[in-house]
Amino acid sequence: MICFPNAKINLGLNVVSKRPDGYHNIETIFYPIPVKDALEIVASDQPSFTGTGIPVDAPLEKNLVIKALNALKTRYEIPPLEIHLLKAIPFGAGLGGGSADAAFMLKQVNDFCGLGIHPDELEAIASTIGADCPFFIRNTPVFATGTGNQFEPVDL
Repeated sequence: MICFPNAKINLGLNVVSKRPDGYHNIETIFYPIPVKDALEIVASDQPSFTGTGIPVDAPLEKNLVIKALNALKTRYEIPPLEIHLLKAIPFGAGLGGGSADAAFMLKQVNDFCGLGIHPDELEAIASTIGADCPFFIRNTPVFATGTGNQFEPVDL
């Protein structure tokens, strides 16, 4: 099963305040754009992860795709998977590429394994991985507040 996690842009960004946890409270519009990575999972006898494209310079346990998988494994029985990520969304530009990869991993494993997890629960799990991750569960334009985790639909 393959999916194509997309990037997002912020249409305006108002930093409201700094929080004690190191995050910032913000006001922005998150808007999905068609710049994409590719994420593939297949059933396997042994779990594995490979990455190509833009190198991800982080230990495997810090990779957001693996963090997403591990977050599901703490709640659900997940079979061994072979995972491949083709990274094309650039880092450090606020495009949310890693967050998109994590959220799409949650959605893809949910579908692949037939877990039946409701989007609200997927958003809650995604919020434990990173600030932008919940947005990519529904992946539609929203007015975002809080740390970027509270959403109101917006029609653009």
